[in-house]
Amino acid sequence: MKLKLIGTLLLLSAFGVQAQQKVIQLYPGAAPGSENWTWTEGESDNNAFNTKVVYNVTHPSLSVFLPDSAINTGTAVVICPGGGFHTLSINSEGYDVAKWLNKQGVTCFVLKYRLAHSLTNDPVKELMGKMSQKDFPKQIGPIIPLAVADARAALAYVREHATEYHLSPQRIGIMGFSAGGTLAGAAAFNYTAANKPDFDAPVYAYVPPELLSKVPDDAPPMFIAAATDDQLGLAPHSVELYNKWLTSKHSAELHMYAKGGHGFGMRKQNLPTDNWIERFNDWLELKGLLKPVDPQLKSAKERTEQWEAYHKQWEDSFHKDWANMGRFKADNDKIKASAPNPKSVVYMGDSITDFWLNRDSTFWSGKPYYDRGISGQTTTQMLVRFREDVIDLKPGAVVILAGVNDIAQNNGPIAIEDIFGNIQSMALLAKAANIKVVLCSVLPAYAFPWRPGMEPAQKVIQLNAMIKAFADANKMVYVDYHSAMADERKGLPKNLAADGVHPTVEGYRIMGPLVEKGIAEALKRK
Repeated sequence: MKLKLIGTLLLLSAFGVQAQQKVIQLYPGAAPGSENWTWTEGESDNNAFNTKVVYNVTHPSLSVFLPDSAINTGTAVVICPGGGFHTLSINSEGYDVAKWLNKQGVTCFVLKYRLAHSLTNDPVKELMGKMSQKDFPKQIGPIIPLAVADARAALAYVREHATEYHLSPQRIGIMGFSAGGTLAGAAAFNYTAANKPDFDAPVYAYVPPELLSKVPDDAPPMFIAAATDDQLGLAPHSVELYNKWLTSKHSAELHMYAKGGHGFGMRKQNLPTDNWIERFNDWLELKGLLKPVDPQLKSAKERTEQWEAYHKQWEDSFHKDWANMGRFKADNDKIKASAPNPKSVVYMGDSITDFWLNRDSTFWSGKPYYDRGISGQTTTQMLVRFREDVIDLKPGAVVILAGVNDIAQNNGPIAIEDIFGNIQSMALLAKAANIKVVLCSVLPAYAFPWRPGMEPAQKVIQLNAMIKAFADANKMVYVDYHSAMADERKGLPKNLAADGVHPTVEGYRIMGPLVEKGIAEALKRK
């Protein structure tokens, strides 16, 4: 509610990142080629990698991460974590990557592919011991083709189910880290129409020579990133892959960082490698992969730019006219030029009042109602403009619905008593001008999408109790929206407010009869 466009810009692009939606088993039964594997998949939190790893994967799966539908680009990526074909760095090179890309409207599928058998519950220690052995490449040799097959199957699954996930079948890519980069690199060769990646992103990849066959004529564009100081000496693998793409005249972008080591993933090291995923995002943008397929949607970048432009405009007007005194000046002048109507009603409020006129225009049609709601305003701002937008119009009654933006601290911290004091002052000013007063309860609010962590539900209840007590003591009408609309969380259910704050048409149609009953009662009082 802070700004009028929040509901249409960043409420959906704050993009409430969604958690993992579901897990898809890649094969209907045992994975082909490992039917006799009987060990159980496990997780390790305490290990030398200092991050959660998955090990002993026998049944490959895809964990699905869906972006908010309002920013879905139609682009998808299969993400392959690394871990030496013995473990999967499932957070830093998997889930955290997926959550970041979800914010850009990219649908993500984190792949758990088949791994070598770990004999203990410390697979990282086992891996580090094996990596020091000269025959380590030979030990993992039989595992690599199985893991590559899993990556190809994952790409085929996503393309086959593109419609289900609202994806373009021509926008399905793959990215991988270290051993997962092996899979991403391999996927760029010897593919079929079903499992061809539309874009490919190996990150500090291990790419053994046997996987580097002739670059296909229709090879996908490639984004490559690594660090020169890679402890495993894999930087040349990325350079070689880039050179093959360059020599064959295919699109490629290489980021070779001076420092960052191996396995930087989504870790924060206060190095340029911390921003590699932003460069990947830039590359996706350059390739047109972040432009939503649905022409009615805006990309995350477009929404951010629109938000910034609007915010600048809002900031300028905020400093020039803090209470937005000029918003209704022309309309107010017309009303003041005509004879006062003792049955007219001014609705004073914030975005809940402001949006009502457009969302349910039938409520206002043919009635002497004046909507004076301004999105984002606090009670302090409303009090400043109360004379111009209410008293000078000489209505029969005023409906005051205010306070939720104060609780959200739109203009900074304010005590509940001071919020109430502002509402009380507006009511007493109206009463002194012989305007009947209808005081409304603040609508239920469990959370504010634009200001998370506020936990407003009990503060709303506390403020409403103060408003009701004041109304009763001063013989003013109190309209209780809260009791009629609250769910079990003391918030607004989705059918009454999609974002939990701003009413839907269904919500307004509950409010309408309640307030009109209150207005009728107020106008009858002497």
